[in-house]
Amino acid sequence: MRSKADVAALVDHTLLKPEATDADVIALVGEAADLGVFAVCVSPSMVSVAHTAATAYPEAPAIAAVAGFPSGKHLPDVKAREAAAAVDDGAAEIDMVIDVGAALAGKYAEVAADIATVRSAVPGAVLKVIVESAALLSLADEDTLVAVCRAAEESGADFVKTSTGFHPAGGASVIAVEIMAATVGGRLGVKASGGIRTAEHAVAMLDAGATRLGLSGTRAVLDGLG
Repeated sequence: MRSKADVAALVDHTLLKPEATDADVIALVGEAADLGVFAVCVSPSMVSVAHTAATAYPEAPAIAAVAGFPSGKHLPDVKAREAAAAVDDGAAEIDMVIDVGAALAGKYAEVAADIATVRSAVPGAVLKVIVESAALLSLADEDTLVAVCRAAEESGADFVKTSTGFHPAGGASVIAVEIMAATVGGRLGVKASGGIRTAEHAVAMLDAGATRLGLSGTRAVLDGLG
């Protein structure tokens, strides 16, 4: 049985709604500190608010920010500048979105170059690569997901991540996490994110090989662990 504290230590407590206000982010950071989670994940424009709020807590969560979110259809240099600006504002981790269309077209060199551009812009940050696994599996196949994970590893990523949570194809699934974990073989972390709303679902992701969880309803998930 996984304890509440053990699972909390693997959670990125997430708020990426476009209507989020400063007050919402400040509350997010306070809740994150109360729950003992690893990090909060916010939009780039909210990083400075989160970073300032975190200074009020002795054991503050790390700050993560997204880049190229949620479509991934931004130019690589734009993603890189967005990531660098977030790091300058206090983010320690960046969750970037790949160009899913390029992946579906088999343009893996382009996917790798996109990731490498962001990697070079934030050399000191943890880089997570959002692959939209549900879209890749539903619109292509397992080989496409494997190829994208390999491109992320080759380009210096620290994690592969399932989903933005905004794609109509869906969020994290056990099969996607299993494929991703098998592909990176422990050399990279695997973040399961998108649609994880119960303790059972969260534990299933961890059992499948996830090493980090992206949750927006974190308290409810952790309360479900007893």
